[in-house]
Amino acid sequence: MAALVRLMVIGFIVLSVIYVCLSLYSRAVRKGKLRAEWYDGPQDQPLETFLDEGLEEYDKSLRRKLILSVYVIPVILVSVVIYLTNFS
Repeated sequence: MAALVRLMVIGFIVLSVIYVCLSLYSRAVRKGKLRAEWYDGPQDQPLETFLDEGLEEYDKSLRRKLILSVYVIPVILVSVVIYLTNFS
């Protein structure tokens, strides 16, 4: 039982680090694309306002929610491996 708790705690920490890194990377890529779009298109509003509005949209996007699968997929895989190891 202690081994399972240790696996869960370490797994949660590792997955959290991966989630934060992936989230920051994805946000930086989106910000770069918005910046390029602002420079190429008509500059009706200041850059900071354009970036803030674009990142607000990004926060509500499906891509942002899919990054949460970093937690779901490994838990499912570990559960399947434990089940197959113990009960088959």
